[in-house]
Amino acid sequence: MVDFTLSPEQKTVQIFARTFAQENLLNAHLLYQDLPTPHERFLSTKSIYEKAVQAGLIQGQIPVSLGGSGGAMINGALICEEFYAVESSASLTIFGTGLGMLPIILFGSPDQQKRLLDPFIRKQGAPLASFVFSESGGSANWKTSTTFTTAHLDGEHYVLNGEKKWATNCAGWDYTGADLQCVVVKIKESFAVIAVTSEDIKNNAHGAYTIIEDIETVGHCAVSGPHIKFTNLRVPLWNRLDQDGIKIVETVFTITAGLVGSFCTGVMRTAFEKALTFARTEKRGGDTFIISHQSVSDILISMKAILEASRYLTWKALHLFETTGNGELCYLAKIFAADHCVQVVYDGMRVIGVDSYSKKYRFDKLLMDSAVFSIFDGGNVGVRRRQVQDLFKSDSYDPLGTMG
Repeated sequence: MVDFTLSPEQKTVQIFARTFAQENLLNAHLLYQDLPTPHERFLSTKSIYEKAVQAGLIQGQIPVSLGGSGGAMINGALICEEFYAVESSASLTIFGTGLGMLPIILFGSPDQQKRLLDPFIRKQGAPLASFVFSESGGSANWKTSTTFTTAHLDGEHYVLNGEKKWATNCAGWDYTGADLQCVVVKIKESFAVIAVTSEDIKNNAHGAYTIIEDIETVGHCAVSGPHIKFTNLRVPLWNRLDQDGIKIVETVFTITAGLVGSFCTGVMRTAFEKALTFARTEKRGGDTFIISHQSVSDILISMKAILEASRYLTWKALHLFETTGNGELCYLAKIFAADHCVQVVYDGMRVIGVDSYSKKYRFDKLLMDSAVFSIFDGGNVGVRRRQVQDLFKSDSYDPLGTMG
């Protein structure tokens, strides 16, 4: 029998995440909303990130076996939903570090795991990690690209050249490079992932790592993911992960597909709650609260059905991948939740009416934040649907394989 009831441990995680979000993220937008540049807005959230580090939210993205305190993937989904129900930018910076550490967690050697994860285990400071994948010219066709960032071996170092874009946290707080960047590169005809630390960058000549452009985004406006350039950046050869780069990328982005479903669920939950509260407390000049009108209730019912379906599809997807390695539902969870998220937010605005267009209800932020879900972390059109299409084309595909 299928049962989505949370265990006592999972309920504890959920309550912890909800409490942290209410105490530290609820008013985060007040720190950055009036600041003029992306870097200033990003820096303004550092104090929140430091509290997350102290609370074990970075260490908690590392398995216990590697010195962290992390649990099952569904725990991550619970935290993602609670955070995104309250705040997007500061949340993505926290989860972006988790993404940046994943290649080391999943594919690093014991030496690499010990060296590179140590700053994130200690619950001190504000260490950032980044998974540096997207190319400046787009990455939907990355496996056949002829302009991908390269690395070549020179003695005991790999030398990196190329440009990357949209990698959350890649520049670090001071824009001289994150504590850890896992950079996807092409070495001759093969793909690989090479870890680049802030110390590696310091050991290079000036200009080996540069910021080309700080990107001004319409949503998630306090997140940092600038256009960067590697120019003969030398990195010790022992920082290369001993695993095929394509496998690393696909594994990492399968996990994050499921987690993005939780981002969407959090945003949709907030939109629904705002609309429901309005419908139950406003008469709008009539004799009864507008929740009594069928047209209003029908919109709310559709909103609730979509957000509940997104939540449980995400939970099922992450559990299935963690226990069997089947990533199909992770792709579908991102596709379904992300493609519906903007509509659910807009439906909340339809319930409230023209007043939702004011800053009072913050639907502008929900709308702009949700607009990115279908197009980042592997766009739903160019990447995620193509992944599912490839599964369908395989002779070994089992349509019932996702039933567990």
